[in-house]
Amino acid sequence: MGLLDLLARWPVIRQLRARDLDGLGLTVATERSEQLRPRTRDADAVKRSVCPYCAVGCGQLVYTKDGRITDIEGDPESPISRGRLCPKGAASFQLVTGSHREKQVLYRRPGGTRWETIPLEQAMEMVAQRVKKTRDETWEARDINGHEVRRTLGIAHLGGATLDNEENYLIKKLYTSLGIVQVENQARI
Repeated sequence: MGLLDLLARWPVIRQLRARDLDGLGLTVATERSEQLRPRTRDADAVKRSVCPYCAVGCGQLVYTKDGRITDIEGDPESPISRGRLCPKGAASFQLVTGSHREKQVLYRRPGGTRWETIPLEQAMEMVAQRVKKTRDETWEARDINGHEVRRTLGIAHLGGATLDNEENYLIKKLYTSLGIVQVENQARI
């Protein structure tokens, strides 16, 4: 292969010869790029969803094949984001499929130095018991002036910006029914 043959294979030379100055035509294609296919091509289902990162609520399309997520992209029909995602939203595929994601409940006993794996049911039961115990130990039927208050100040809640109105409504209902009055949300919009 001579120098001219080698130069003729160079993409810039191919672009100039074909007058493809923007580099958008076939002159920039390689064997590898011609074999590339979209990850969404083989999806057997597409579901609409909302990005979990902030309260903006950007629309997402979640592509699945055989019940497994294959790609997540912005939803062009979303009136909020019109198909666009911020860097965090664009990386949400990694959030749900990444190998770094914990897929089991880890628990470290008081004074312990190592994490142990426990079943989800056991973890949920532990949380429920601790909420009940704290509520019982800090329950106030009446305040110092004798007014009926039926509350606990031993538990508080600070919600994050990823919670939507419906989730906040349900959380507030749950905590109010438990007598928890210190309920706040760190909303961004």
